[in-house]
Amino acid sequence: MFLKKLLFFCVISFFISCNNSLTKNKLKEHKYTNSLIHETSPYLLQHAHNPVKWYPWNDKTLELAKKENKLILISIGYSSCHWCHVMEKESFENEEVAKLMNDNFINIKIDREERPDIDKIYMTAVQLMTGSGGWPLNCIALPNGEPVFGGTYFPKEQWTNALEQISDLYKKNPEELINYANKLTQGIKENSLITLNKNKQDFNKIYIKDLLSNWEKYFDLSFGGTNKAPKFPMPNNYNFLLQYAYITKDQKLLSYVNTTLTKMALGGIFDQSEGGFSRYSTDKKWHIPHFEKMLYDNGQLASLYSNAYMATKKPVYKETVYQTLAFIENELTDKNGGFYASLDADSYNEHNELEEGAYYVWTKEELTTIIPKSDFNLFSNYFGINSTGLWEHKKYHLIRKYTNEDFVKKYNITLALLNQKVKEWRTLLSSYRSNKPKPRLDDKILTSWNALTLKGYIDAYKAFNDPHFLNIALKNANFIKNNLIESDGKVFRNYKNGKASINAYLEDYTTLTEAYLTLYQVTFDLQWLSLSKKLTDYTFTHFYDKNSSFFYYTSNLEKELITKKIETNDNVIASSNSIMAKNLFLLSHFYENKEYLKISKQMLHNVTPDMTDYPSAHANWLTLYLNYTYPFYEVAISGTDALEKSIQLNKVYLPNKLVAGSSKKSNLPLLKNRFLTEDTYLYVCVNNTCNLPTNNTEIAINQLKIK
Repeated sequence: MFLKKLLFFCVISFFISCNNSLTKNKLKEHKYTNSLIHETSPYLLQHAHNPVKWYPWNDKTLELAKKENKLILISIGYSSCHWCHVMEKESFENEEVAKLMNDNFINIKIDREERPDIDKIYMTAVQLMTGSGGWPLNCIALPNGEPVFGGTYFPKEQWTNALEQISDLYKKNPEELINYANKLTQGIKENSLITLNKNKQDFNKIYIKDLLSNWEKYFDLSFGGTNKAPKFPMPNNYNFLLQYAYITKDQKLLSYVNTTLTKMALGGIFDQSEGGFSRYSTDKKWHIPHFEKMLYDNGQLASLYSNAYMATKKPVYKETVYQTLAFIENELTDKNGGFYASLDADSYNEHNELEEGAYYVWTKEELTTIIPKSDFNLFSNYFGINSTGLWEHKKYHLIRKYTNEDFVKKYNITLALLNQKVKEWRTLLSSYRSNKPKPRLDDKILTSWNALTLKGYIDAYKAFNDPHFLNIALKNANFIKNNLIESDGKVFRNYKNGKASINAYLEDYTTLTEAYLTLYQVTFDLQWLSLSKKLTDYTFTHFYDKNSSFFYYTSNLEKELITKKIETNDNVIASSNSIMAKNLFLLSHFYENKEYLKISKQMLHNVTPDMTDYPSAHANWLTLYLNYTYPFYEVAISGTDALEKSIQLNKVYLPNKLVAGSSKKSNLPLLKNRFLTEDTYLYVCVNNTCNLPTNNTEIAINQLKIK
């Protein structure tokens, strides 16, 4: 009965804790200091002055739990997690609650962004116990780390009741908890098991078509995204759907993708004043977000909107890319070229109190003092200063109903004049905001998130041929190479205060490899291709599981936790194994490496049976599936004008290709014996069959288009 009661607490807590944003608790005096004071994570430092005796996760802390025979209380969150900070204020800053925790538990606080390996294990535990998960993630474990109880956000009374009952049970009847922990840990291990699919490989078009017909049932055709709230931008979903719509010429599907991207770009989830996407929308219309801005969202969305612009030439997509990257440059870029992790959702309002969205929302009185009176009516129609943008407490959130092209038709104004006015309005709004307290910055630099953003800048360069984007990409690529990668290919996860720390996870290796492969294809600088191969070969040495043909999330150099995870489900960030499989596919073409191709196909084959039940969780795998079911092209460009011709090629949406090039002789398999001094030629090949070489880029582009 007791465990059932605890599980009830977990289920209830999930529905309260789905919302994530950033709160800062203002402490006037630091009465307490705990072990987190020596950490560099902004999230951990936020808890360094709690009366709770927090410890970081390390061998010393885990040995202390065993020595004192105390249960471990593991609390996991991140700096932009709103409900993490609500729980801190209600419970972790409360002296009575802290005493209960300190007397009965070894309390460990973890930044999930630094230690996703730990987070994934205890998230699995909570999901098995409650059927759901979220952050804050709170898990109680035996001294050996095996979980016995968990949930997300707990109100103070529920939290103390649970702690009292669990600690009392551990003292009076520890065997009951130990038996439960053993069974739960076995469940976690079984959840992580991946079996090798030994059935015959059969990648076919009908499979994708049937899968799409099932997936389409969940589409919101009016506002885009899924037909429910909250709504998360899922870049991998729409990259796949865009690519599939292009290849199959499915106009209905393309229309759905355009609806989604347009509604997101015009909605309140996008900061209409200074650019950048919030993490998710609380409503079906993309109007009101939780206001935290994450680097990984914005980097990936820059890629998505760049691709969508190449496919459709819609001006709103170009506008969105430029504003998103301007936000990253203005708010999340370090002088050394690295990108910071996130911006808080909460900031101080006019009453010096933390309020979610305070920095982003406006009163009508404010706006009338900022915007010229002669423009205010037009401004209000453009940014929804009416029932559309009215939020709460008589405050407005800027939301657009129309693209600029549609707006000028409705309000009888020229496009040139509207663009000029919008630029002026945004300058005025930004200037006014500069006097408001800014949301707090999480300034750690994470390798995988930087890699996703690096790729975003490269994709923007491909779409718009703006050298500014390439310059930023190269600065970031070199920063990572020089500060986060060792000579043998080992990578670090985190960079803070001039120091790299924490051994990287598979996610870091795969996203970085993908970014460098993309960078090679726009620069033809062989160092990025070579580095991609080095990183990949390192993962084979330290992450590969021959029994499953998958890669573990953690290296074999790491001390093993209660289980080793193999990540295969795509989420907001694609699964590390799906990115790995795509990288191996590309590298197999660049280096004519049959073993890479064999493993890539086996990895895809392993997950194929799971795709139909939840296609959204396999969107990145599905882009790889397209490469095996539709023509995939190799383009080799050899000659002194190779880069110039690649620029023309990259402006066209041709997702089913890779490009190799050189302005001099090269021994790369795709380029060998193809250099001529008198002219630059493009060679388009598919399935080991090549068209006649051409020096005309338009002819090559036509050869690449699926008829």
